[in-house]
Amino acid sequence: MLRTIYYLSVIYLLFLNCSGTTRKEDMSGSPSKQESWWESRAEKMVETQIVSRGVRDPDVIRVMKQIPRHLFVPERMRDQAYGDHPLPIGSGQTISQPYIVAIMSEYLELTGTEKVLEIGTGSGYQAAVLSRLADTCYSIEVVKELAEQAGERLAELGYRNVVVKWGDGYKGWPEHAPFDRIIITAAPETIPEQLVAQLAVDGRMVLPVGTNFQELILITRNRKGIQRRNIIPVRFVPMIHPEEPIPDQ
Repeated sequence: MLRTIYYLSVIYLLFLNCSGTTRKEDMSGSPSKQESWWESRAEKMVETQIVSRGVRDPDVIRVMKQIPRHLFVPERMRDQAYGDHPLPIGSGQTISQPYIVAIMSEYLELTGTEKVLEIGTGSGYQAAVLSRLADTCYSIEVVKELAEQAGERLAELGYRNVVVKWGDGYKGWPEHAPFDRIIITAAPETIPEQLVAQLAVDGRMVLPVGTNFQELILITRNRKGIQRRNIIPVRFVPMIHPEEPIPDQ
């Protein structure tokens, strides 16, 4: 009898321990739930903000569902990362609205073999998108702190085909030119001729241009010359020259 009571007590204690463990796991969230909370938000972001506005490139759609956008914004703003708006990232710079990232990427018409120059690394999100759509992305950021942070972030997250440097975007990256594609994520007052000169034949450049009134522009280059096409009105932070000369790296 005593032996039976002893066994029943052991079984009951084991049951309590197991039940307590289960409740603790449910409260904290299982690893699978912790890892995937953002995926449903990214999917909704793409469907409601990007596909609904006419973006059709299947690779752009796929990649923007896969990249954790919340890891490219300040921690205090991660709950807003998948919203339909830009967000500040410090030093007067922003991460672009998801739709703008998508439409600019779509107009580049990337096939996976291109060498891309990005002007305006910011937090690194656009570069992360490009890394999954192109062969190599060279990215320049004029704010040293942002350049360093973005370079470290991209490396930590495994985007190995992105090279980031602190530099003057107006100068481009001549030692790696010509580029198959160029994207500018801040608005110059006029189209930078030095960057157009670094665009390869049959290349494409997407950029915002203007001051108070800005237009997203597509530049294409063929053997006959340069063509320009207006896409949509936009609003970007201005593209700036560095306050002091940046040494060659």
